[in-house]
Amino acid sequence: MEEVDRRGQILDAAFEEFSEKGFKGATIKSIARAAGLQSPALIYWYFPDKEALFREVLGSKIPVLRTVREPTGLLDQPPDRVLPTIARGYLSTFDDPAAQRMVRLIMGEAIRRPEIAQLFGSAVIKRVLGFLKRYMARQVELGRLRPHDVRSSARAFIGMLLPQAGGKLFFPAIREDGLTDEEHIENAVNLFLEGLRPEG
Repeated sequence: MEEVDRRGQILDAAFEEFSEKGFKGATIKSIARAAGLQSPALIYWYFPDKEALFREVLGSKIPVLRTVREPTGLLDQPPDRVLPTIARGYLSTFDDPAAQRMVRLIMGEAIRRPEIAQLFGSAVIKRVLGFLKRYMARQVELGRLRPHDVRSSARAFIGMLLPQAGGKLFFPAIREDGLTDEEHIENAVNLFLEGLRPEG
C-alpha cells in the first residue's frame, strides 16, 4: 500500500476511535487495529505520539481548521467573503455525526482533565483565533475595519456562532425556531461588520 494511503487509513481510523472513545479512551493499539495494521508501531512511523496524531486528525477532519491551514491567500480578501467562509467551516463541523460525538467526548474530558483542555485548545481554538486575529489586524491595515483590539473581535466573531453550534451539539431547542446556518451566518456577519465599519 502507498504511504499516502496508509497515512490516510490511520487518520480515518483514529478519527473514528477518538469520536467513539475520546482522547483518553482511544489507544494507539485500538487505532492500529481499526486501521488494519499488523503492528501499532507502524503508527509511529507517521506520527511521533498520540497527541500528534490527535492534532493531525483534527486538522484534517475539521473543516474550519482546513480553511485556516493555509491562511496567506485569505488575509487580503474582504471580510464579507472570508468571514462567511470561516463561519461555514466552523458550523459544518457539527453536521458530521462522528465529529459531533468527538466534540461531545472531548468537551467532557476537557472539563475533568486540564491536559485534554490544553491539547484541544492548542489544536483547535488557538489556531482558529490566531488566524482571526491576524486577519482582523490585516483588515484594519487595509482600512476595511476600524482600529480595534483584534483579540476581542476574534473572540466575538466565534462567540456569535456558538449558539448555532450548541443547537447541533447539545441544545436542540435552540434550533426550534428554524434559523438555518446560512441565515445565521449572513445575519451574524452583517451585525459584526456593522460594528467594525470604519468611521467616516
